[in-house]
Amino acid sequence: LAVSFPQIFLARMGVGVGEAGGAPPAYSLISDLYPPKQRARALSVYSLAIPIGSAAGILFGGLMAAAVNWRWAFLVIGGIGVLLAPLLRLLVKDPVRGQCDNTWATPQTLGTVVRLAAGKPSFWLISFGASFASLVGYGFLYWFPTFLARSLHMDIVSRSELFAGAFLISGIIGILGGGILGDKLGPDRKGAYPLIPAIAFVLSAPLYALCVMAKTPHEAFFLILIPQALGLMWFGPLVTAIQHLTPASSRALMAALFLLITNLIGLSAGPYFFGKASDLLKPEYGADSIKWAFVIGLGFYLVAALLLFFASRTVREDWVD
Repeated sequence: LAVSFPQIFLARMGVGVGEAGGAPPAYSLISDLYPPKQRARALSVYSLAIPIGSAAGILFGGLMAAAVNWRWAFLVIGGIGVLLAPLLRLLVKDPVRGQCDNTWATPQTLGTVVRLAAGKPSFWLISFGASFASLVGYGFLYWFPTFLARSLHMDIVSRSELFAGAFLISGIIGILGGGILGDKLGPDRKGAYPLIPAIAFVLSAPLYALCVMAKTPHEAFFLILIPQALGLMWFGPLVTAIQHLTPASSRALMAALFLLITNLIGLSAGPYFFGKASDLLKPEYGADSIKWAFVIGLGFYLVAALLLFFASRTVREDWVD
């Protein structure tokens, strides 16, 4: 309903504040409900909200925008969340804090947790590794529909159907796969938690490049499934690792610091980087400039993989059981 940029900026900031209050305490609550050997899977199931919610928003938002207008798409999709919020208050009860852990400490202040994180190399390596991976992920999420429109000449409904279907399938497979692998390999070898997504990012980059070279919508749909699944495998393993870099009493704060770094880099810089790169490449490549912006941006996956590889060498020393 905004009629100026400052209004939409402030409203969108309010949305961000509301969303930011959800994930850190949710990660902590889930860690209190499940023992360490099951946490990557539990956190992965929680993270399925990302592909399921995004796919639903993309599909129904696109259909509604085509049938009515884009404002109604936001109002209806956002209104559903308002209706569901009271159910969370009524049905979700707090678990016993630290019931699945060996130790419990007094809840820490923000300053104490920041100092704790500052002394753990694994925290920074994992946070920046996830940040550069998110830069690519958010960039693709934001600009892939534009690629479908410019390079493959698809209308808004067709774009919504293709991207929603691909994101749903690959997201569920990738996020659950990462959680399963994390629980299978991580308890005995802590370095596996960051190493699993590191390998996934290295494999994902060339496959994503192959996808944006697709000549038809059908090719784009099938070629994006594997790299997108690989690119989303990090949620369960990395969030589990972050939860174990601090005592159970301060997990939510540690997760909040992790998400602050990840979103400041990934969510802020990702869409901007790919859009700016596309603009700079447009004089030479025209409508296909976004395609080549994607290819260049995939280098951030390799940076993320390198950071997570180093994290796999240090995480055991920083681990808190």
